Amino acid sequence: MNANLNPVELTQELIRFNTVNPPGNEDQICEYLQKILESAGYECRKVEFAPRRTSLVAKIGSCSPSKPSICFTGHVDVVPLGARPWRFEPFAGVIDDGKLYGRGSSDMKSGVAAFVVAAIQMAQEAKQGAGVSMIITAGEETGCEGAFHLAASKEIVDFLGPAGCFVVAEPTANEPLLGHKGAYWLRAKTEGVTAHGSMPERGENAFYKLAKAALTLEQFSFDTPPHQLMGQGTLNVGTAKSGLNINSVPDAAEMTLDIRTVAGQSHSHIYGCLCKALGPTVALETIIDIEGVFTPANDPWMEQVFEHCAKINGVRPVEKTVSYFTDASALKSAIGNPPTVILGPGQPEMAHQTDEFCYVDKIEDSTKLFANLISDWQRS
Repeated sequence: MNANLNPVELTQELIRFNTVNPPGNEDQICEYLQKILESAGYECRKVEFAPRRTSLVAKIGSCSPSKPSICFTGHVDVVPLGARPWRFEPFAGVIDDGKLYGRGSSDMKSGVAAFVVAAIQMAQEAKQGAGVSMIITAGEETGCEGAFHLAASKEIVDFLGPAGCFVVAEPTANEPLLGHKGAYWLRAKTEGVTAHGSMPERGENAFYKLAKAALTLEQFSFDTPPHQLMGQGTLNVGTAKSGLNINSVPDAAEMTLDIRTVAGQSHSHIYGCLCKALGPTVALETIIDIEGVFTPANDPWMEQVFEHCAKINGVRPVEKTVSYFTDASALKSAIGNPPTVILGPGQPEMAHQTDEFCYVDKIEDSTKLFANLISDWQRS
């Protein structure tokens, strides 16, 4: 069965698993993939970070410090459907006019299907060579929960072994991306003294303190130079709240900060700069701390990736990065900080959209591309 496994048909099968997050419930899809991979000779481990929140890791070949593997990663949870009606049933995997429709078709069950099929096609070669490893995660859409859980497990990290290169199969329409920004989300809190709204002078308004802090943040600038491709980091105040009723002075207020960092920026340094700018009346708490990822185009392995993509796409790729973050931020250091590319068949503009689709030929091309990368790595 595995010798004739079709990546488009596998994508359809994966779409038929409803893994909308929340709640996710990725256990059944990972069990399905485990059976396919084990029948092709892969050694697998399933890991839960919560009930029914299952990730899957697999490997074949050396996967050792002397002969590190080529590693692929992708997530199998998907975002909710939204309120608008879909043209086709979102968990049917319908193909129409060369497009495969369904939630997760682009983000990113097509990417998972492509590297699973490529890994199975190349299993015998990988078994005798440096090897292939795969990290198929749960809970990516809600802060890379599954990936962080895996990276913290010494047992799983030891099982996988080090990777010599890393492919993140997020939707890029088979165009290689050199990296992505990091995410540093903070909660800023202020405190005051409550009083009756008709006598505000008897209180201390926490919201006024917060508002002043927000205006300070509007003028905040990073003291690091812009990245050559990512540009400068950004800061946005996403939410703010204060008070319980209209006729009282609020004694507590808070806002959330969405900071997107570029490669080379230190999150701890940014934290120190913010504390200095906001002063002692504002307390900062970390919500998410996810570092950015970047590999230069002149890295020897990345040059090979660009060559293979040029053959598949018929044009030399443009050097670029993206602003969103991926599981690579959680996993890269755990597998030895290998050169990393973001590369997958999905259409990036279709991610999270109603009537999400992926082009069928992109899935087929991606599978060939991944198989070529696997083969090259075994001979390197």
